[in-house]
Amino acid sequence: MTGTDPAEAYPGHWEADVVLRDGGVAHVRPVRPDDAPRIDRFHAGQSPESIYFRFFAPMPRISPADMRRFVHVDHVRRVGLVATVRDDIIGIGRYEGGDVAPGEAGPRSAEVAFNIADAHRGRGIGSVLLEHLAAAARENGITSFTADVLPTNQRMLGVFREAGFEVRHHLDDGVVEVAFDIDPTERSIAVMAAREHRSESLSMQALLNARSVVVVGASRVTSSFGARVLQAITEGRFTGPVHVVNREALEVGGSRAYAAVDEVPGPVDLAVLTVPAASVPEVLAQCVDLGVKGAVIVSSGFAEIGPEGARLQHEVIRLARASGIRVIGPNSFGIINTDPAISLNASVAPEMPSAGRLALFSQSGGLGVAVLSSAARRGLGLSSFLSAGNRADVSGNDALQYWLDDPRTSVVGLYLESVGNPRKFSRIARRLARVKPTIVVKSGVSEFGVPPGHEVRTSMAPPEAFDAMLRQAGVIRTENLHQLFDVAQVVLHQPLPAGDRVAVVGNSPALSALAADACASWGLAVVGEPVSVRSEATVEEFDAALARVYARDDVDAVVASFIPPLQAASDDIQLALQRRADGSGRTTVACFIGPRLVGSTTEDRAPVPAYPLPEDAVRALASVVRYAQWRRRETGPLVDPGGVDARAARALVEQVLSVSPEGRELEREEVVRLLGSYGVQVWASEQVDDPDAAVAAALRTGYPVVLKASRMRHRLDTGGIRLNIDDEAALRAAVEGMHTELGADCGPLIVQHMAPRGVSTVLSTVEDPLFGPIVSFGLAGDAIDLLGDVAHRIPPLTTTDVHDLVRGVKAAPRLFGHGGRPAVDVVALEDVVARVSRLAEDLPQVASLRLQPVHVHPGGVAVLDASARVSEPVTRSDGGRRALRPLPSP
Repeated sequence: MTGTDPAEAYPGHWEADVVLRDGGVAHVRPVRPDDAPRIDRFHAGQSPESIYFRFFAPMPRISPADMRRFVHVDHVRRVGLVATVRDDIIGIGRYEGGDVAPGEAGPRSAEVAFNIADAHRGRGIGSVLLEHLAAAARENGITSFTADVLPTNQRMLGVFREAGFEVRHHLDDGVVEVAFDIDPTERSIAVMAAREHRSESLSMQALLNARSVVVVGASRVTSSFGARVLQAITEGRFTGPVHVVNREALEVGGSRAYAAVDEVPGPVDLAVLTVPAASVPEVLAQCVDLGVKGAVIVSSGFAEIGPEGARLQHEVIRLARASGIRVIGPNSFGIINTDPAISLNASVAPEMPSAGRLALFSQSGGLGVAVLSSAARRGLGLSSFLSAGNRADVSGNDALQYWLDDPRTSVVGLYLESVGNPRKFSRIARRLARVKPTIVVKSGVSEFGVPPGHEVRTSMAPPEAFDAMLRQAGVIRTENLHQLFDVAQVVLHQPLPAGDRVAVVGNSPALSALAADACASWGLAVVGEPVSVRSEATVEEFDAALARVYARDDVDAVVASFIPPLQAASDDIQLALQRRADGSGRTTVACFIGPRLVGSTTEDRAPVPAYPLPEDAVRALASVVRYAQWRRRETGPLVDPGGVDARAARALVEQVLSVSPEGRELEREEVVRLLGSYGVQVWASEQVDDPDAAVAAALRTGYPVVLKASRMRHRLDTGGIRLNIDDEAALRAAVEGMHTELGADCGPLIVQHMAPRGVSTVLSTVEDPLFGPIVSFGLAGDAIDLLGDVAHRIPPLTTTDVHDLVRGVKAAPRLFGHGGRPAVDVVALEDVVARVSRLAEDLPQVASLRLQPVHVHPGGVAVLDASARVSEPVTRSDGGRRALRPLPSP
């Protein structure tokens, strides 16, 4: 990127919409020559103090020469970014550095400077621009920033100090010289994530805790969406003012109707749009002047109907983001907040749900009805509900950020039809699941099916990668909504189990046996024999059996089953079980054949979840047991192996791509250098054509050696590998025999020193357009080739993730001495996994990397062969800067 024509070099992928500290939205983009008038207006609105802080001198006007330098940049040596709202510049950031050639190694420094509009100070614009400038600089090979700041400019010093980088200060001639490396650190990543969380949570609060609402398009036709939403808001007893816009009526639903949005007395926090799709852009533009912070677009007719609708949807979201508005929808079912202080039912749901501690998210509007109905049937109260529709702006990630802070929410359930940013979802969900159980139903996983209207990058990852991501994040995965609520009943009303030891008690041996079998099939440990009482047992007898079970010290959970005889008192049975479970610390679930006896809350006790079949009860319990085990475990720090030279590796791949921008397979020597930069040594090997060359190679590597046919070198059963060749005669015979048996199919032969006896494994990474890097592991041979026994994880990995990845395949016992074999050095294997995962996280240019075999033996690990491909990467959806999901190009 050294072009002198800014139009040719303009890096459009640097553009981003960002949520600011106060929940508003700004657009960040590279500076353009046509920005000169905007910068003039920006500069004219600055105070003399702000101008002096930036330029160290009074400057009432920017000279033509300086302006030209500001707006004409090469986007490499000189870079400028602007933050805008409604086409007005509210912040400027720029850096200037020495010439940078692609592929050069070594540190490169650039001087950075910022100027933030006085009227927008305190919104976190400086920290946003610093993040985005640092990301652009790293892309251009720059490794550090410097800045000169006046000592009295404490705001700017604070921006650098609080960014999470290791900042160095030096006072020279009345100026503070600041310097810091811009490679992400664990602290800078944590700072960025915390700022992102706070900003996105606040932007959602403006929607779900709106103090005033306007319904645009409310109609007197009671069956219309507008009328239903207005009725829901009114009957839900929203605590703030409600305004109605209808061009053809003076009154709708008992409320005065305004002919246009600009007639509504402001300010208004939330707009609910039920107008025809084609009218939405005009109405949304009017809402901007009303001070609206968020909009729920119930209207359909957007991306879900095809290309024309998609273009209209993009127009709406661009307008909203340029104006600082968050949008739920289009094609949304609406939002609900049961907090008595808000009492907002801005949805088409016929009734306001009862208040509770369960938060629900649904992408599908139609399924939003089913979600709310299911919760109501089970007596589960809600804290809030959000239907994202086409999720063109607000997504499940935004909702998770809000619910993490919401004191009224203790459990989160999500019905997902697509995931636009799995890396970000995993990062937020992991943090949420640490404190609040998070349950997910994902449809279409077998093919990552994407419903109409959902714009998602195409994924090449196997469906198992999504499951692995959820497990890694501690999310409870269920197959359907029925199971979601099965699990929700347990985590809402019962303590988390301390272990997997389960006692089974009931008045039917057959029912108890079914429960015990279900426990075994789900990996739960049944304590003793199921405790059974006679089928005609009285309440007192059943209670006595319960008392014996709850008195045991070796029980973590209880499964109670009961077939009530005609004379049994249902209320007494319910109370007996509730009394025993309450305060016991044991997770309790029940199966009652017949009427559902347990499920309502008494004043002083949470209900025991009841299910119609023992399998349902045990499946829900098993999910909660696994979740509790995950939550008790230490996550471990992010892997940080020593001896890593990421800059050298980056220089290598950039050098290759500067010559081959279309990408290519790396030569073996290049793969060796790439892995060596991350401390992974690949064993030497030599390619030979005849017996004499093979013998010469063996003398250099040392006997015993292995001989491999290059086209079949990973399969012993094809005859393409000869092991433990310990002298010249045997080697010559092996070469001749391989040529005779395989002919031209064998290709060139490879000679390599023989590794110690152990277990061969395969470690690989791919850069997926949707997930980003995926690390996969399995045991070589039939375990992978026939059984598909492969485990996956999404970097960045913690030490616990690495531990789980290696043990996540069914064949893992072979690593630990299964069948009398010696155990191998798993610690050394985990070190290689950690290093490769760091490489995959650091270098999106590495499209694929495969280490095969990684031979693990009792004395260590040997990487015998490796291959890699590099290509220009798709920008990761969760990169090293805060940004909302990008919109497609118009």
